[in-house]
Amino acid sequence: MRRRQNWLAGAALVAGLVLACRLWPHPPLRDWKPSSTAVYDDRGRLLRLTLASDDRFRLWVPLKDMSPQLVDAVLLHEDRWFRWHPGFSPYGLVRGAWVTYVRHGNRQGGSTITMQLARSLWQMNTRSPWGKLKQVARAIELELFYSKAQILEAYLNDAPYGRNVEGAGAASIAYFNRAVGDLSLPEALTLAVIPQDPTHRLQSAPANGASGTEGVINRSLTVARNRLYARWLERHPRDAALKPLFALPLNIRPLSRLPFEAPHAVDQVLAARRMDGTDREPRVRTTLDLRLQHILEREVSRYVARNENVGIRNASALLVDTRDMGIKALVGSADYFNRSIQGQVNGTLARRSPGSTLKPFIYALGFDQGVLHPQTVLRDVPTSFGPYAPENFDGHFLGPITATDALNRSRNVPAVWVASQLHAPNLYQFLQEAGIGHMASEQHYGLALVLGGGEVSMQELASLYAMLANRGALEPLRLRASDPRSGGIRLLSDEASFMAMDILRQHLRPDETSGAQPSRLPVYWKTGTSWAYRDAWTAGVFGPYVLVVWVGNFDGTGNPAFVGVDAGAPLFFQIVDGMEAEFPQLAEPSRPKPANLKRVQICLASGDLPNQWCPQRGWTWFIPGKSPIRVSNVHRPLIIDDATGLPACPPYSGKHTHEEVYEFWSSDLQQVFAQAGIARRKPPSNPQCFNAGALEGTPPQITSPVLGSIYTMRLAQPDKQRIAFSATTDADAHALYWFVNDAYVGRSAPGSAMYWQPSTAGSYRVRAIDDHGRVDQRTLQVSLIE
Repeated sequence: MRRRQNWLAGAALVAGLVLACRLWPHPPLRDWKPSSTAVYDDRGRLLRLTLASDDRFRLWVPLKDMSPQLVDAVLLHEDRWFRWHPGFSPYGLVRGAWVTYVRHGNRQGGSTITMQLARSLWQMNTRSPWGKLKQVARAIELELFYSKAQILEAYLNDAPYGRNVEGAGAASIAYFNRAVGDLSLPEALTLAVIPQDPTHRLQSAPANGASGTEGVINRSLTVARNRLYARWLERHPRDAALKPLFALPLNIRPLSRLPFEAPHAVDQVLAARRMDGTDREPRVRTTLDLRLQHILEREVSRYVARNENVGIRNASALLVDTRDMGIKALVGSADYFNRSIQGQVNGTLARRSPGSTLKPFIYALGFDQGVLHPQTVLRDVPTSFGPYAPENFDGHFLGPITATDALNRSRNVPAVWVASQLHAPNLYQFLQEAGIGHMASEQHYGLALVLGGGEVSMQELASLYAMLANRGALEPLRLRASDPRSGGIRLLSDEASFMAMDILRQHLRPDETSGAQPSRLPVYWKTGTSWAYRDAWTAGVFGPYVLVVWVGNFDGTGNPAFVGVDAGAPLFFQIVDGMEAEFPQLAEPSRPKPANLKRVQICLASGDLPNQWCPQRGWTWFIPGKSPIRVSNVHRPLIIDDATGLPACPPYSGKHTHEEVYEFWSSDLQQVFAQAGIARRKPPSNPQCFNAGALEGTPPQITSPVLGSIYTMRLAQPDKQRIAFSATTDADAHALYWFVNDAYVGRSAPGSAMYWQPSTAGSYRVRAIDDHGRVDQRTLQVSLIE
């Protein structure tokens, strides 16, 4: 009885000691050595396996994620009694000492898995009896402080696998290009036997036809593996069906062939992890798509090689998926390993003058602020904005030009004029809200910011174009798959973004782009050229992607060949063509027309509502209540005296006259026409009388809303209350245009009514203008009742 009590007391003491050791604070075994980082693309393809800080490939994998076959094979091969011994095996130690010191055979240490782990963690010399004794003591310490599962997990992540590869996780990726949880049985057994003699067993022989880039496991490793397989079958007889696999040569990848994909993007990911303190996680998944990455790398490399004769030696490209803002491909330079072009610089992060690539956002802001619509006719004439007098890239002026053509032909004067009309936000404030960093003061740039006076990075520019594609909502780019999507901030309206994109869609593809056929998908694109020909840009949207390319030199050296349309656009469309060829199923996401956007007919010469004499008419997008518009007055008739050929003096009754239509252009536009050699028939004048040749007629008279009346709307049904607009007109009128508070609201035919729904109660100014420019107006009062 006393012996039993003593035994129970001893067992309780041991259990208490073990429990105390387990509860005593001690570092996790995974923290004893630094880890590598495995970087993957969005489909799990390895981009890079980095070296740990001690220059080892070591990738920690939890035991639950390892191949069960590998775990069982290691225990079978290394330590069959691992789960039962206290850290050392007396039989193994005696047997090793007998073989080594008595029989003088091959040195055997008799080490258990725990002892091998202790030797590695404490860097112990165990060739002497004293060293072996210290190893046993450390093994017991490990068993006291850590569970068997923790020790086995640490061993599998620390075992030597040749050269500077440690741990099954790193070895599986390095040699077999697969996660350790996905190993086949031949691969698992191969890894199980390598640690006993990693130096000799990993001397691979070249595989047939592999030209030395691949190898097969050598005879020594094959024999050791097959010997383990024979023992394996004693415990797993069902795996005898896999014998044919063991007769096949097993390829093993040399470390020199480890992937080094998307180097600039991976560098950026690793740097971001160090900055935000998440670099302890051994695996990181990016948003990159390796197939798309290869397309961009191939096209950039080909383009630079083809154009080296004109001094093009470097380029960058960036591809972003607008659906989740993930960076799908990133080429920071034409050659990462070329020191002569500073190839390791990530050009997508470099801040450079964007040239004209910001112009679409100037026009979009103008659409939102009621400055213009896509067919507004702007003046491309010599103009001074205070001390600033911009010129066009070609040194010429085109006179009247629509906003659509002005943007697609990158005319500077119209863009600066639009920017000068902007108010909260102006372009500078817009860029600040968009998060463009490192900007100087607004006074530093002035209106020169419109033409690329500031600096942006390619990644910032890509986020701006993605905002256009996403209808005005700005979201940050994502390079790590774990980066959450933000809700974004709205910087442009749905309507303004749609109109800007529609203009860019009409930008004709340059003919010199490698002789390629027009793209199957619509492409929305814009070029840019910086001052002194230092940077050539092209940015745009196709399918679900934003693509930005840059051609130039990282040291800022200029080159006359660095022109956006000549250097950037060919590379841009080369990539577009390459992607369409590789992915024929590529389609554009649904981008429906905003519900509040309308189409109105305009006179093409003026961009305004057509009067009776407008010879050419077209259509424009229009935001009701916001877009500016009026009745065109460029084409006007004059009553000409048959005898003199001059405008007749009123009254015209009894005189021989006829009507002629002339174009009335302002003096600055007439001067541009003259300089360009464009003939324009100048309207004649007659100084003998006032208002000579003016067309007579009666202006419209508004009959509804009734003068002095107050229109009442029911609060319960405001959306069903409409007010009729009607007016009497002269017989020569063919159309009536209605305006409320200077905002165009619709058109009606003479004798017909148009219906308008007020948004709130209040006072409104209603105007009716016929297609001769004659006008009537009155005040409308609207009140609400319950």
